[in-house]
Amino acid sequence: MKAIRFHDYGRPGVLRFEDVPMPEIGADDLLIKVHCAGVNPADTQFRRGDYRAFVPLPLPFIPGWDVAGSVESIGSGVTRFKTGDRVFAMSDMRRNGAYAEYIAVRASEVAPAPATLPFERAAGVPLAALTAWKALSDEAGLRQGQSVLIHAGAGGVGLFAIQLARRAGARVIATASSANHALLRQLGANEVIDYRERDFAVGLKDLDVVLDTVGGGTRERSWPLLRPGGVLVAIAMPPPDAETARRHGVRAEMVSVQPDGERLAEIGRLIDADELTVVIDRDYPLSEAADAHRRSEERHARGKIILRVI
Repeated sequence: MKAIRFHDYGRPGVLRFEDVPMPEIGADDLLIKVHCAGVNPADTQFRRGDYRAFVPLPLPFIPGWDVAGSVESIGSGVTRFKTGDRVFAMSDMRRNGAYAEYIAVRASEVAPAPATLPFERAAGVPLAALTAWKALSDEAGLRQGQSVLIHAGAGGVGLFAIQLARRAGARVIATASSANHALLRQLGANEVIDYRERDFAVGLKDLDVVLDTVGGGTRERSWPLLRPGGVLVAIAMPPPDAETARRHGVRAEMVSVQPDGERLAEIGRLIDADELTVVIDRDYPLSEAADAHRRSEERHARGKIILRVI
């Protein structure tokens, strides 16, 4: 089969479009025929080798952990799916990924694809939506009447976070360039701040939650905006400093998202009920994965980047 692999860590040019062996499936796996794969910042970070000390990859390696496609074959221990089912998944990051014509995925990581979405949109859901859900629900415990600041609201995680926070009944503030303000308000943001034109920290205080998808100076300027006992939930590396959080009288949490087929199925039901919208920035053929990574690394994508395999 055809796939994208990198044999060494490095810049986007290390991605090779080449022939590779078909994946083998275990008793608890599905073999999925990949129609589309999502591109996430994690893909570029793993390709660069940012996490090699924590998660060393067996090189050469196929990246990509967002997949939408159809079930090609089923492991002997799987009973929930059948051949031909439309599915989507976030797969285990330690296994070869979805930049390929086929991928082996544990059945527990897979959910029925939303009936209302074509594959090229469904592939933009799993990792970003699961991350936003875990950040706001599990780590922050966001609830009705609270306030949340979402940095980079037009990014893949940010767009889902705005919608999930709105569903929770929170007051939603987001940062984004002015070109994205109308979209973010449509999705549920009560206030949108143009970070290029205004210091987001001016006029904000006593927030319950900050969702930090940026890190660096943005994180440092966010600590004082939280009320005593509030929480900063970080997606961007490195993890937030516990001592800094203590000095400000707040909590700090780092999101570590895991595949979760049951939660992804619930997200799919929300999409089919028109309660979550999927925004796609642009798509590329699989052979142009390097260009997709360059687009991701610009950090100006509006929504998700997709690779078309079929």
